Amino acid sequence: MLIDRYNRVHTYLRISLTDNCNLRCFYCMPEEDYAFMPAKQLMQADEIVTIARLFVAQGVTKIRLTGGEPLVRKDAGEIIRRLGELGMQLTITTNGTRVAHFLDDFTIAGIRSVNISLDTLQKDKFQLLTRRDQFEVVKKNISLLLESGFIVKVNVVVVKGLNENEILDFIAWTKDTPVQIRFIEFMPFDGNQWNSHKLVTWQEILALIGEKYEIEILENHPHDTDKKYGVSGHKGSFAVISTMSAPFCSSCNRIRLTADGKIKNCLFSGEETDLLDALRKGEDLLPIIEQSILSKHKELGGQFSREFELIDANTLHNRSMIAIGG
Repeated sequence: MLIDRYNRVHTYLRISLTDNCNLRCFYCMPEEDYAFMPAKQLMQADEIVTIARLFVAQGVTKIRLTGGEPLVRKDAGEIIRRLGELGMQLTITTNGTRVAHFLDDFTIAGIRSVNISLDTLQKDKFQLLTRRDQFEVVKKNISLLLESGFIVKVNVVVVKGLNENEILDFIAWTKDTPVQIRFIEFMPFDGNQWNSHKLVTWQEILALIGEKYEIEILENHPHDTDKKYGVSGHKGSFAVISTMSAPFCSSCNRIRLTADGKIKNCLFSGEETDLLDALRKGEDLLPIIEQSILSKHKELGGQFSREFELIDANTLHNRSMIAIGG
């Protein structure tokens, strides 16, 4: 088992397949002309499977594939199928634009739950946020996933002055559609222009929804990052990921592996551990992984406190979201 100094057992690995993406969301990618990593710098398919197999042998029971956009990678289907053979729960987070091309791969690999990033239900605003005209494609692919029997969770990063006025629209969507909406508090990363005034907190989101709907508290499970809720009579549900206003670090079981093969033992960690270089040198990876987990900070990467109003995003040391994998 992979256990840190605070007796947290790590059973969940998030693997970024690429830092590339076919959208340009501002909170994820700092600029339009982003310099993506060269292919030789990325983990290759065999390397991803080798590292994943080692983590599974150490007790990892769930792997989530992320990006950038994981499905823009040319060998994404092969990687998905091969990871599906390792005998753990496999999931994926995607922007939804290329999902239709990978339904067979998802099924073969045993993926049953897909997270879709979608921050607006307005076509014009989607183009403004992503700088791409793909809204109808994403909505169509969400419907396709639901019709094909997949669990669909829709990730919505809520930013004040941008899309908080759509929160009730997303809740209305759950009336007749069995989607799980996950409202995510806006978090600080390199180049995303974060400040506390743009944050819409968990409490504010609940208060807004509660003005119109009677909210039901749903069951949460150990290590859940989202707080789950429902509305009576709605086929879908909603949740809030309260990273900034109510962090859940004490129960964290997550490890992140960037597309260039570096461990981030926390989303906000300023330190990284290079697994890919060690693998290519033929070194034993397990002691390196164990040391990375042992060095994990108690909360929030050791970079800031729970008093989010005091955070100066310019002093944080981290990558952009697209380079981390979320």
